[in-house]
Amino acid sequence: MSATHSVTTREHNRWMVPLALVTAVVIVAVWFPASALWHQQAQIDSTATQIKAIQNQERSLEQESKAIDSKAAAIQLAREQYQLVAPGQSLIQVLPENSAGQVTASSADPGFQPLVAPSDAAPLTGSTPHVKAGHHPGFLSRLSRTLEFWR
Repeated sequence: MSATHSVTTREHNRWMVPLALVTAVVIVAVWFPASALWHQQAQIDSTATQIKAIQNQERSLEQESKAIDSKAAAIQLAREQYQLVAPGQSLIQVLPENSAGQVTASSADPGFQPLVAPSDAAPLTGSTPHVKAGHHPGFLSRLSRTLEFWR
């Protein structure tokens, strides 16, 4: 039984090497190029989608340019979007109302608003030093925080 077993094992092993080689060749010849092609196709699809979006944008811009091609449309666009007026005309702006319902020159200009107390002012940046109530840092700590750019 050992003689027949060794013969079948040799015969089995003799087919394993060529089968492994054929499998390796199939993997190298088919799988790697196929995965590269798959990735390339995904990139092509992405690019095609971007091209279609740009073409749609181009069409809408062409329609808009045709719509404002006339002189009347250009004048209307200049008035609506850029507050331009024809020579000899005056531009009148309606100011928003203040809290009392009155329209004044100071209601539109923030420079005419009353001053804000420093304790009520919002911080300009999110990185404010955290100081406990009643605790004031000493001169050296304030100086080192001021000169942090030297680090």
